[in-house]
Amino acid sequence: MKPEPRTGSDIILERMMTLHPKVIDLTLDRVWRLLAALGHPERDLPPVVHIAGTNGKGSTLAMIRAGLEGAGQRVHAYTSPHLARFHERIRLAGTLIDEAMLSAVLDECHAANRGAPITYFEITTCAALLAFARTPADYTLLEVGLGGRLDATNVVERPALCVITPVSLDHQQFLGETLPLIAGEKAGIIKRAVPCVVGPQQDAAGDVIEARAAALGAPLLVCGQHWQVFEERGRLTFQDENGLLDLPLPNLPGPHQVDNAGAALMALRVLGVDLRAYEAAVCRAEWPARMQRLRMGPLAESTPEAELWLDGGHNPAAGAAIAATLARLPARPTWAICGMLNTKDIDGFMAPLAGHLQGLAAVSIPGEANTLPAETTAAAARAVGIDTTCADSVADALAAIVAHTPSARVLICGSLYLAGAVLQENG
Repeated sequence: MKPEPRTGSDIILERMMTLHPKVIDLTLDRVWRLLAALGHPERDLPPVVHIAGTNGKGSTLAMIRAGLEGAGQRVHAYTSPHLARFHERIRLAGTLIDEAMLSAVLDECHAANRGAPITYFEITTCAALLAFARTPADYTLLEVGLGGRLDATNVVERPALCVITPVSLDHQQFLGETLPLIAGEKAGIIKRAVPCVVGPQQDAAGDVIEARAAALGAPLLVCGQHWQVFEERGRLTFQDENGLLDLPLPNLPGPHQVDNAGAALMALRVLGVDLRAYEAAVCRAEWPARMQRLRMGPLAESTPEAELWLDGGHNPAAGAAIAATLARLPARPTWAICGMLNTKDIDGFMAPLAGHLQGLAAVSIPGEANTLPAETTAAAARAVGIDTTCADSVADALAAIVAHTPSARVLICGSLYLAGAVLQENG
């Protein structure tokens, strides 16, 4: 596939990668400095919904956005990482940021930073906030990049609402080795007297979130206490003190999306949008590389009898969610093509998948310095009883699988970076 020509924003983004020796260096000092130099755009945003969590925050944001837009609202959205193009991270009033606007705000941030140390995520977050402040909209949805307390998105003094999706072990090298420590970082987005919707939590995480909210006088709306959501007879049932909603199941595949939908619906209740929002939230959300069925493009078209899926989940909770989703799909011989980063808990990710796969092809993530070698991924899969081979590429792995079983279900998984490479390869 011929690479796309480099744009002005590509060149500026490459320059920004050299401004700090570390990819991740959690502190807000550099962000505050640059925002001050830019005239504090974070103070001029449409009402903000700030979303943290280990798993499900992107899907929950997508459903909140779909609901708000279904009710006729204009919505800014900031997510990370991108899959194919940086522009995916910044959505202005419902539309992906265009090249001219992106280049302009990146250039302005680079100039205002005056060569001072700042990480790539920090300076690009400032650029997103600048674009949001200059574009009229009704709401701004901000997804935390990593953690919460010291994340570059945590600069809005009084959001309209905070949301914390399920917290589990991930990024321990930055957030702490235990669930309470990680939950403390996520709970760092809670603001004094600002309501916070809390998705399903393990007790060790929930206790930390509740203590933080109590200290700040922040009203909590906790799954299982203030609202509940469940699947019943092929429908989604949501209930809170305002009554019951009977809705279709989420269009995003997987039983875990029922919980994410519940958090999104509770958020929409708090925001007070009209009834059109609820069905739109569960029926219109789009979130690529989260149990996404690939039906078009070169990879899909080269395997017409196969069923091709893509998921970027990469931690033990994601592995469990993928396994639960596979268990709900119609019976079909299922293989995985897996590539992971060397910072992830590969054993924890693999273990839930063992009973659902007939085999796995391990690959290295193309163009990624921190990829696990395919051989290491293969060894981890074999250790939990999965029949495993190695392949030089996703295309080679897919060809080998369908040569053996033309009608196989094939799940490409293990990393958002691998998912992004697949989406680029698949056009």
